[in-house]
Amino acid sequence: MTLLDDEVWSRKLFGDGWKDATRGQPVVEPATGARLGTVGLATAGEVTTAAARAAEAQRAWAATPPQARAAVLRRAGELFTEHAAEIEDWLVREAGSVRAKAGSEVALARGECFECAALPTHPHGEVLASEDPRWSFARRRPAGVVSVIAPFNFPLLLGLRSVAPALALGNAVLLKPDPRTAVSGGVVIARVFEEAGLPPGVLHLLPGDGTVGEAVVEAPEVRVVSFTGSTPVGRVIGERAGRLLKRAHLELGGNNALVVLPGADVGKAASAGAFGSYLHQGQICMTTGRHLVHESLLEEYTAALAAKARALPVGDPAREDVALGPVIDRRQLERVHAIVTGSVAAGATLAAGGEIVGAGYRATVLTDVSTDMPAWREEIFGPVAPVMGFSTLEEAARIVNDCEYGLSVGILGDVGTAMRLADRIDSGKVHINEQTVGDEPHAPFGGVKASGTGSRFGGAAASIEAFTETQWLTVRPDIADYPF
Repeated sequence: MTLLDDEVWSRKLFGDGWKDATRGQPVVEPATGARLGTVGLATAGEVTTAAARAAEAQRAWAATPPQARAAVLRRAGELFTEHAAEIEDWLVREAGSVRAKAGSEVALARGECFECAALPTHPHGEVLASEDPRWSFARRRPAGVVSVIAPFNFPLLLGLRSVAPALALGNAVLLKPDPRTAVSGGVVIARVFEEAGLPPGVLHLLPGDGTVGEAVVEAPEVRVVSFTGSTPVGRVIGERAGRLLKRAHLELGGNNALVVLPGADVGKAASAGAFGSYLHQGQICMTTGRHLVHESLLEEYTAALAAKARALPVGDPAREDVALGPVIDRRQLERVHAIVTGSVAAGATLAAGGEIVGAGYRATVLTDVSTDMPAWREEIFGPVAPVMGFSTLEEAARIVNDCEYGLSVGILGDVGTAMRLADRIDSGKVHINEQTVGDEPHAPFGGVKASGTGSRFGGAAASIEAFTETQWLTVRPDIADYPF
């Protein structure tokens, strides 16, 4: 039996093992429309049951010795290595990933588990000074039950980067993946941790629609909600969590700028820009959505980027060697095309691409754009690269910051000039001489403004802050004397 044998998970939910779901949904390959299987869908009532069970199981899991919890995380990492080819196949067929992106995602998932295996034995508090004759401590304890709501684009990594640290720190987890990628973003994680020896009831897989999303936020046992997805949905989740006095960690959208400074190597800059805009069809929160190029290089850069765009093949990554796979569904595909055509109608020039190819979209370059055009202002979530010129560093900083998002910025060229620009930019991440897409399990990840609530993912400090609560603990050698 393989890790993902459909006899195990088909039309089932995971919690205390795999149990039949009351309803199911076809798993559809976006490139072809072919049916790959049937995933179980949860109901709000099943979320209620799962949350109560998770709260019960969490106490025993939190009391498990640190090295035993660490061993589960290490074994999970090993399983990602052993079953990499099978998992990559699912990422290619279900999520529309090209093979290189799928391999990178599995490698990052493996790294996430190994990184989180150190969390159970990481220092979990501080010794405090006290005016009284006592010991005083601030210790971190598991939050309890954590809900993780993950998106379709990097379904495995963006679910696991909350699931793994939450489990490592002694929490139970309710995982709600996007129903469109519920196998690679849900079943894979459940099966890996099941095989790694995670006790029953600690992790629950609950794919579903918006009503299930509401339920995993509002379940009274849930103390922390970790959401990765669009800004509009993130605002709703943040409002509900705030009303219920729950912490919500929100990693939301981005419209990220790549700044090409005067004197930059145009060939390398165009290569970086193409990678940033077209990787995974532009369906990444860190995608390069705005190319801001010094006026001395604008014409040359635009021509080089357009040439690269025209050379990138689009197709079915499961059956062809392509650079761009399918857009996740027809609705999103048509939205991308509408933004491009709307911007052209408003005066932009199409330098490359701009057409639907089967279930995909050609790598697109737009020039003569203005800051009020949809292609410049909106998060497109498609392979579209709008290009604009600038003349001074002050103008570049103003244009970069004139955006509701603040997730990632790349600056290409002279390092000294890039450093001066970086100090003026409002962004959760700044990459000098790199494009905007980058992630490492131990690095802080998050954005500002409409991109979310800051760096809540990556590394021990962020993970402990995100998934534990602080408790003040004092100890005296004898019962204290009081005046009453």
